[in-house]
Amino acid sequence: MSILFEPVKIKNMELRNRFVRSATGDGAAEKTGYVSERQIDLYSKLADGGVGLIITGITYVHPSGHISFSQNSIATDEYISNFKRLTTSVHKRGAKIAVQLFHGGREAARLRNSTNKEAVAPSVISGDHYKGKYRSMTEAEIWVLIQAFGDAAKRAKEAGFDSVQVHAAHGYIFSQFLSPHTNRRSDIWGGELEKRIRFHREVYLDIRRKVGKEYPVLIKLGVQDGFPEGLEFREGMQAAQLLSQWGYDALEISLGLRGEWYEGTEFRTQIDCIGREAYYRQWCREIKGQVNVPVMMVGGFRSFELMEEVIHKNEADFISLCRPLIREPGIIKEWEKGSRRKSECISCNQCLEALRKGEIVHCAFKQD
Repeated sequence: MSILFEPVKIKNMELRNRFVRSATGDGAAEKTGYVSERQIDLYSKLADGGVGLIITGITYVHPSGHISFSQNSIATDEYISNFKRLTTSVHKRGAKIAVQLFHGGREAARLRNSTNKEAVAPSVISGDHYKGKYRSMTEAEIWVLIQAFGDAAKRAKEAGFDSVQVHAAHGYIFSQFLSPHTNRRSDIWGGELEKRIRFHREVYLDIRRKVGKEYPVLIKLGVQDGFPEGLEFREGMQAAQLLSQWGYDALEISLGLRGEWYEGTEFRTQIDCIGREAYYRQWCREIKGQVNVPVMMVGGFRSFELMEEVIHKNEADFISLCRPLIREPGIIKEWEKGSRRKSECISCNQCLEALRKGEIVHCAFKQD
């Protein structure tokens, strides 16, 4: 049996294999924030397809972080019973499921400005070309948001999620606090790294107080920005070490603030050879050697033999997949049965472009 299909644990959460469905926006939530029937069908197919751990798409914990009308919410207790239908369906099929807790920060400007509201962020950057109105958060607002993450995690546990993942990558609120480019504060939340990462620590502590010691709390961390003037990997590595020391139970390593589209983002394309796959491999390799918690490697995997190699070399503990599972939600089951064919995903990003146009995410080339 391949090492990829060995049962493995994150804290007390036992997974049937080392495959993670990395959080993927699907554009299929109800406008109320509730889980839709299409989403239950989507996650059920992923579970049937052999994924060990499914991480949901971005789920906002506070209305000020809402970035899309087709985004799920866990901002109030009313969503708990609705999510129970989703977790029950996934569990019946042998998979585990985590909800990704999210706040957009200034990235919520587009939606909030459309209703005459301002988005909030750690700092307003003078001379920045960012489009959209946003303002700096007050300290009181920071603490309200920290508590919102803790409350959301408590709801997730009650709804039957096996764990939560804090979204601290891809330019959203945590990346905005961590990056010296977007965090220009002079109070306890800005300046040196230990202050810029305080938000991550306080969110963890509030979550832990509300879910207990044994509930798995994961984080997706952006360890370097996609342009030269932003967060450097040197500090991203230090951030990963601190998060593991504080108690986060697993790290999924990714990009921070986005750079030039697509190459300076997590959505790299032209993955036409094995050398273009696993584009965050070096980051993961270095971080894996410095932390004492499991590491998830994401970023362009298409070839089974490369996934096995990464695990055998102890460069990561889990393989996270996104676009291949949009094209082929059942490919992991095929691999488990002995197939070693490469994913059919051609990294064209038409799935992403569909989502940006307000459509439900889908593969443009998938044969139904």
